Amino acid sequence: MSRQHMLKGSEAAPQTDPRATLRGGLPDRYLTPTDIAAMFGVPLETVYQWRKKRTGPPGFRIGKHVRYDPADVRAYVTERQHADAGAA
Repeated sequence: MSRQHMLKGSEAAPQTDPRATLRGGLPDRYLTPTDIAAMFGVPLETVYQWRKKRTGPPGFRIGKHVRYDPADVRAYVTERQHADAGAA
């Protein structure tokens, strides 16, 4: 096989990072309770109370850490905006 043919073959099939395939549509970074508190301008304790009462954006545990999917937080904000608009 000629060197030129080998180069063309490698150009036709670009290498992909196998981690990208495993990650699928996952976000690059999940949000922390501190991120949520900063986004909403509330104390960190409020975020923990929201989680306890299930009134805030849905979170999940990764080991001992609570994390939030940015898409879920956006959906929560949109839902609250529609609920507030309907109540007005």
